[in-house]
Formats: sequence, structure tokens, C-alpha cells
Amino acid sequence: MIHIYTPATLIEGQCLKDMLHSKRIHSHLSGVDLTGAMGELPAIGLLGLYVPAEDALLAKQLIDNYLSATPIFDEP
Repeated sequence: MIHIYTPATLIEGQCLKDMLHSKRIHSHLSGVDLTGAMGELPAIGLLGLYVPAEDALLAKQLIDNYLSATPIFDEP
């Protein structure tokens, strides 16, 4: 597995992992257990999203599309 993205938060990482899972791409979110030790560890760079090498290109494209999407708001 190779590292393809460093999520800013655990929530972002889990959302991206779930999105990849919905596209049938296996992924691993590393550092999840380290977020509980935030007071003793650096606050950035703890999380990493990993996928198999053969899925890396597609996964990166899906993440780029996800992150660059424009939110749709309901009209009042």
C-alpha cells in the first residue's frame, strides 16, 4: 500500500475512506489511534490514507474531485 493523502482531521480521513470504499477501493487510514495523544504528539501529520498501488491513480483522482467539488445549498 502507498500513501496518497494526509487528511487534516480524523473526520476528513474517514469521509475519504468511506468514499473510496463506495468506489470499491480498499484503503487504510493510519494514525487513527494516535489522535487520542494529541497533547503529547505534534498536532499535524498524524493521519495518512493508504491504498494498493494499482488503485493509487484512481484514488488520487477521486480525492481531488471530492476536495474540489462545489457544495450545493438548498434555496430558502
